[in-house]
Amino acid sequence: MSRFFDLVSKPARDMGAGSAPSATPAAMERRARLIKLDSNENPFGPSKRVLEAMRDALATANFYPDDDCNPLRVKLAGHHAVLPEQVLVTAGSTALLSLLCQTLLAPGLNAVTSERSFIVYSMAVHAAGARLVEAPMRDDSYDLDAILAAINEDTRIIFLANPNNPTGTMLDADVVERFVARLPGHVVVVLDEAYYEFASYFAGLRRVKYSRSLDYVRQGASVVVLRTFSKAHGLAGLRVGYGLGPAELLGYCARMRNTFSVASVAQAAAMAAIDDEAHIRRVVDNNALQARVVAERLAALGFRVTPTSANFLYCDLAEDAAAVANRLQDEGVAVRPLGAWGAPNCIRVTIGTADQNAAFLEAVGRVGASAHSGRMTMNTGSQ
Repeated sequence: MSRFFDLVSKPARDMGAGSAPSATPAAMERRARLIKLDSNENPFGPSKRVLEAMRDALATANFYPDDDCNPLRVKLAGHHAVLPEQVLVTAGSTALLSLLCQTLLAPGLNAVTSERSFIVYSMAVHAAGARLVEAPMRDDSYDLDAILAAINEDTRIIFLANPNNPTGTMLDADVVERFVARLPGHVVVVLDEAYYEFASYFAGLRRVKYSRSLDYVRQGASVVVLRTFSKAHGLAGLRVGYGLGPAELLGYCARMRNTFSVASVAQAAAMAAIDDEAHIRRVVDNNALQARVVAERLAALGFRVTPTSANFLYCDLAEDAAAVANRLQDEGVAVRPLGAWGAPNCIRVTIGTADQNAAFLEAVGRVGASAHSGRMTMNTGSQ
């Protein structure tokens, strides 16, 4: 038994083996040279307007940031037509997931989501000492009937990632509305819309309605909507996310926050990013075009790719994905194998620039992907 086993909390013991992260200088140098298509990052980075705002904010870095992110909260409230007290800004939307779990969960209680969904749900729930129930999927998407069937008197949170990470599948607004209407009063539904800008764009191309999530917020429903500046805005390294929901609930969550958790430079960047519609348009245009290019090429190699509503593709390789990912890394490209999500034969690959995607597809060819040609087919859907 280890030295601290009896001293740490039960959730810390139960969350699996781990140690302080470490890496050799050589490994870090190799990682820096990779084309990173493994973390759903924006390949274009922040816009020029955002970079200017960040540089201006550096001059006051000797002062602590606004603890409540008040200017940013007010701006987000106006942008989304909600009250400022219905907005809570955190160090990335993952921080708000943790706050919601700390606020609503305890040992003996549970949260419900789907299998093969955002892996942080499990981490946040278990850290609160509660249990995560994962309903089965149907066709790489949420089975909402199965989720409803999994709810019991101990359930407090439902997590719906829409689009889902890692499958990229989307639930349209009518489907979500019918689901929310059937929920019992003792649960809060968290609509995780981290990929909102991409999903809205794809929904427009497909002539479907993506989301009415903010209507629930304005009506005072037991719904919390998560958004982030990490994806379409290109600010993943700054950690700025936010939630929109009932003022009372977000007020309880705010009590649990770390002090000064969102840096002043991050707040300034987010303020500038909100209004930069030209940058967002460039990002989502590239994403839609390149998603089709990459999906069609992977299909031609014989792999099954799920139609996406996000900035990544979910691809079934029909072989050990971790081994393929290692071979691709040797070729200079990082992708995400999905064994930890219960999909050991699948990878998730971020949609990058045209040049990055071409390099990825060339690397796939070099590691022998064409050997699968003809064994699998892709349902491309319409875009």
